Amino acid sequence: MLDPGSVPADDRGLAYGDGLFETLRITDNGHAPLAEAHARRMAAGARRLGIPLEEDAWWRALNELCLQGPGVGKLLLTRGSGGRGYAPPDRPKSRLLQRHQPLPARPARHSDTGLITGLAPTRLGDQPELAGLKHANRLEQVLARREADRQGWDEALMLDAAGRSQCLASMNLFAVSEGVMLTPPVDRSGVAGVMREWILQEGAHKAGVPARVQRLGLERLRTADEVFASNAVAGVLPIATLGVWRWPRGPVTRVLMDQTRELLS
Repeated sequence: MLDPGSVPADDRGLAYGDGLFETLRITDNGHAPLAEAHARRMAAGARRLGIPLEEDAWWRALNELCLQGPGVGKLLLTRGSGGRGYAPPDRPKSRLLQRHQPLPARPARHSDTGLITGLAPTRLGDQPELAGLKHANRLEQVLARREADRQGWDEALMLDAAGRSQCLASMNLFAVSEGVMLTPPVDRSGVAGVMREWILQEGAHKAGVPARVQRLGLERLRTADEVFASNAVAGVLPIATLGVWRWPRGPVTRVLMDQTRELLS
C-alpha cells in the first residue's frame, strides 16, 4: 500500500483520471456501513474498465481505515503506471490508495429545514460506457461545486445532456410525487450511489412508498411534494429550495432520514 504522497507522476489515475474510488462513512465503533455494497460497486467498475483489483487487498485497506477511528475513508484504485499517452499497458499493475479524513461538519439547518440549491450551468455528459461508475473523472462535479460555493448554495443541481434533473454535485436525487418515490436512472450519466441502492431496495419499503426509477424533468421536480438527496456519508438530507422553488421536509424524507441516521451510526 502506497502513501498517497508517494504516487509517481506517471500514475494513470493522476494523469488521466483512469481509476475508481469509494468514499465510506466510518462510525464511532470502527464500522463501515454498506461496506459490501461499496466493495461490489468497485469490483463491478474494475471489471468494466479492465483494471485489476485484488479484493483481499481492498478489504485490508478498509480495515486499516476503520482502525483510524470515526470519519470518512476513501479508497482509490488506479490502473497504475505506464502506457504511452492514453493507451493503457497490456498488463497493468493497479495501485490502491487509501485516505482517512474527519467527518465534515454540517450546519443543523441541512437536516432541520433542508439544503439550499441552485442550478449548475455545467451539464453532465451523455456517456453510457461510464454511466453509474464512481470513476475518477469528476471535472463536471468540480465545476458544479465551484459554482455552488460562488453562489452560496449548499449544493448544485446537475442536469443531464437533455436538460433533465439528474443529481446534485455529490448526492443522488429523489422526489416524492403523488405517493411515489422517483429517482433518475444512471444508465447515461450519474453515479449509482450505494445509499441510492439501499433506499430503492430497502428504504422505500420501510417508508411505505413504492419506488420507481424514471427520468425526472424539471417540471416534475417543481411539482413534487418533497425532494431529498442521499449519499453514503451524509445519509438523507431534505432539499428545501432550488432558486424560487420550495419544498417542505415531508414525511417520507423524515422517515428515511431516521433510517439512514441509524444505518450510519
